[in-house]
Amino acid sequence: SLLQLKLWNKYRVSNIPSLIFIDASTGKVVCRNGLLVIRDDPEGLEFPWGPKPFSEVVAGPLLRNTGQTLDSSALEGSHVGVYFSAHWCPPCRSLTRVLVESYRKIKEAGQKFEILFVSADRSEDSFKQYFSEMPWVAVPYADEARRSRLNRLYGIQGIPTLIVLDSKGDVITRQGRVEVLNDIECREFPWHPKPVLELTDSNAVQLNEGPCLVLFVDSEDDGESEAAKQLIQPIAEKIIAKYKAKEEEA
Repeated sequence: SLLQLKLWNKYRVSNIPSLIFIDASTGKVVCRNGLLVIRDDPEGLEFPWGPKPFSEVVAGPLLRNTGQTLDSSALEGSHVGVYFSAHWCPPCRSLTRVLVESYRKIKEAGQKFEILFVSADRSEDSFKQYFSEMPWVAVPYADEARRSRLNRLYGIQGIPTLIVLDSKGDVITRQGRVEVLNDIECREFPWHPKPVLELTDSNAVQLNEGPCLVLFVDSEDDGESEAAKQLIQPIAEKIIAKYKAKEEEA
């Protein structure tokens, strides 16, 4: 029915089963990841399962590949890339190679930036081998509960995923992977979402993230795409501002 379709679209359901908790008084989504929640918290001790701040979910010791540990409070005041990845996954390995270079460039440019590796490896040994190539910090592999809570916090459906946070721990973009691959020189860091994008292979994934307006133009050469961009840019900015004011995802 139409109502069912509206609900599927409203909550961006792309696969089933899917369990989403909402706050009935405001209609806002409390948690997209209901299935993970009830698996991790069968007793309901953490009810009502609302989003917790990043600093609270990540709290505890972090590792460097030298064996040195530091407290998660060391991330405060920096932009943070939360990197969900695993050695057994080839796209993860190729993203890691690019990301190591990006990380170096951003740090050399004097930006406060840290990456936090949240492993989906299948063993501690595999984690250690993979992490040895990474110049950033990681959640200890043995701390499965914290890794799971971070997966839940961001509703991770697949890897590699790179979520970029601002210095307050709020999400700037969930599309860090696309941004890093499209901006090898890191000129656009920290990659605030653009209201209008040129559709490419790598950013087409965003067509699954929510409603999109796709404008087809005749040809590249006669400046038509630039004119089209100027036409829809103010409309896109207005829509994004409207949702931001309501504290909802556009």
